[in-house]
Amino acid sequence: MVTFLVILQLFIVLALIFIGARVGGIGLGIYGMVGVFILVFIFGMHPGKVPIDVMLIIASVITATAALQAAGGLDYMVGLAARFLRKHPTHITYYGPLTTWLFCLVAGTAHTSYSLLPIISEIAKNSKIRPERPMTVATIAASLGITGSPMSAATAAVISTDLLGGQGIELKDILLVCIPASLIAILVASFVQNRVGKELEDDPEYQRRVREGLIDPEAEAMAMAQMEQSPNPRAKWSVLAFLLGVVLVIVFGSAPSLRPSFEVDGVVTQLSMPETIEILMMSMAAVILLVGKASVKQAVSGNIFSAGMNAMIAIFGIAWMGDTFFNGNLEFFKSHIADVVTQYPFLFSVALFIMSIMLFSQAATVRTLFPLGIGLGIPPLALVAMFPAVNGYFFFPNYPTEVAAINFDTTGTTRIGKYVLNHSFQLSGFITTFVSIGVGYLIITFLY
Repeated sequence: MVTFLVILQLFIVLALIFIGARVGGIGLGIYGMVGVFILVFIFGMHPGKVPIDVMLIIASVITATAALQAAGGLDYMVGLAARFLRKHPTHITYYGPLTTWLFCLVAGTAHTSYSLLPIISEIAKNSKIRPERPMTVATIAASLGITGSPMSAATAAVISTDLLGGQGIELKDILLVCIPASLIAILVASFVQNRVGKELEDDPEYQRRVREGLIDPEAEAMAMAQMEQSPNPRAKWSVLAFLLGVVLVIVFGSAPSLRPSFEVDGVVTQLSMPETIEILMMSMAAVILLVGKASVKQAVSGNIFSAGMNAMIAIFGIAWMGDTFFNGNLEFFKSHIADVVTQYPFLFSVALFIMSIMLFSQAATVRTLFPLGIGLGIPPLALVAMFPAVNGYFFFPNYPTEVAAINFDTTGTTRIGKYVLNHSFQLSGFITTFVSIGVGYLIITFLY
């Protein structure tokens, strides 16, 4: 009976994701909220955690990026990149993912990619490169940066004394194994993805949007040429202000001791990284508007702000539905996965992958399953090599960075497929997972 209910609930969740994807825009959020209603009011499940921090991070970063667009900074950056990409047009598929990976590696959160994804999309589109290629790898690379970042909650969980820290594993072991493994995996995924799909101008969805006037490639090309010939001098200052905000996020993410601490009722707490990002990026939006002499009206009327708000609403419903379903059935999933791993220890990386799909959190997956791996006698270094398997939440196309990437790609090439699971991120996700784990095993074999 329990198994039947879980399957029924999963069917409803997938069906609502499918309907929301077909509707498009904020449809994902609307139908995701319908799912929350069904799970809570009909099945009696406790509501999951509302993704407040994710939504606020998106809102703050998008506000700063929209201000940058209004000040001409985004066009200026795209114009500079376009000159280089005319000589090496396919390199955005490599440079974009490596950039999001590096940002997340340093800051410890995949949400820093929100400021980079619209830029990557614009560079690809204006260079006539299928945006799906760099956008999918860049989105996966952002998550991969967490499994190797010295600042991430997942890495902190792995090296805690009650997990691998008590087995002799130190931070340097995580960095030595996971960073090169992730780097190689991203390069391999970029190489493969660069050959996937039709060229942008041959894509039916792109052609439809051009015919309907949703995209005007000739106007964009003319605007690009104009930007390169006579860039707005104020745009440079807005770009510098934006980059300063990004650098500050990285600095505070890399050195937590720099973040302010507060004592309340005798308890000392430190400003969290989500709060830091929100404060910095919203404040930097004001600086960008000031130095770029742009108006708030221009910022909210741009396509960046619209896409970002669509993503935030979509995440509100979809992520809440997913969290409600998986946490409501957590004991069911844990017991079934534990049975499989006990019988076949070599499948532990598969168990990590599946559990991460259910939990939408690398740190939670580590805290849930790594004790089982230690109890099963799996070598600690093997668990380190398996660490990237906790990035499996790309499997369902409802993780915030995926939703944001879909909305930022105005050409429609980055998409959720007809059958939901055949979405744009699957290929890059599986390639990076397999390659990073494989390279990790090679490193521990020859280095230790």
